[in-house]
Amino acid sequence: MLLCSEPRQVGVSTLAANKGFPEIFGDRRMSNFKTIGIIGKQDEAPKVWETLDRLVKCLRSSRRTVLFDDVSGAKVAAPKERIVGLREMGRCCSLAIVVGGDGTLLRAARAMAEFQVPLVGINLGRLGFLVDILPKEIETCVERILAGEYDEEPRHMLEARVIGEESGVDDCLALNDVVVHKWNPARMIELETHIDGVFVNAQRSDGIIVATPTGSTAYALSGGGPLLHPALDVLAVVPICPHTLSNRPLVVAGHSQIEIRISERDRDQVKVTCDGLTTPNLESPARVYIKRAARPARLLHPKGHDYYKILRAKLGWGGHLPCLSLPGEY
Repeated sequence: MLLCSEPRQVGVSTLAANKGFPEIFGDRRMSNFKTIGIIGKQDEAPKVWETLDRLVKCLRSSRRTVLFDDVSGAKVAAPKERIVGLREMGRCCSLAIVVGGDGTLLRAARAMAEFQVPLVGINLGRLGFLVDILPKEIETCVERILAGEYDEEPRHMLEARVIGEESGVDDCLALNDVVVHKWNPARMIELETHIDGVFVNAQRSDGIIVATPTGSTAYALSGGGPLLHPALDVLAVVPICPHTLSNRPLVVAGHSQIEIRISERDRDQVKVTCDGLTTPNLESPARVYIKRAARPARLLHPKGHDYYKILRAKLGWGGHLPCLSLPGEY
């Protein structure tokens, strides 16, 4: 069994405190990230191996201890004692670097949130709203982050409890969204939404999305939901193809307790997914309770991270219009 040589430190993240997050972050800048975990994309493409190899060389040259998940460890032929499960990685590491797309980072975030291990993302995916370092930037950006030159961004997560009609219970975490949706494409389903114990509406639709600000650029965006800045303490409740056109997306307080009740006749037609993963052990869900999780995910970005620059690049907002007035003039 691998022993953790790096003790947990107690401190407060200034950025987190300013945004109203609980004081649960360790001050890892002082530890200089001595033990680092690598979580790799489940893909056999050559670029995955090449990027992992480049990252490992960078970390070894900086004299860090490196641990690997099963996927990344197999790709770089890591020593057996350096390949660990994600829970062991969370207990032992002061930083986790994700090599892949947003889906890989979502998986890492759900595993690392309990241990409050910060995450850095290297983008091998397509859009990449969460993983923002390009493979060619590994040496420059990773070395700066290891030296403490980074912006830290806590992101709220969701906790869902799914209740089955036969008293079954399934819990899950999500960084993007919890979705209650039909799986039979030929019919709509009937749902009731309650917020903080108060009835909001009943709807016939293809389902409903409850998204964090992080998830507002994912499935909720395709459903017509609003773009929410990650610093906002809110949730978006977005219907999927509602039968009534007046049923619009709703933005509610981040501390809201959301309950979705599923019509008895539709329960065998409904699935519940958390970040795109179906709750595995529950059939015929009857009610879904969704609230903000106790601990956020921690994302680290290169210094000078610009959220709006990412939106411009990923959503095709490029181009400039001529300014008709100088800044500050009307």
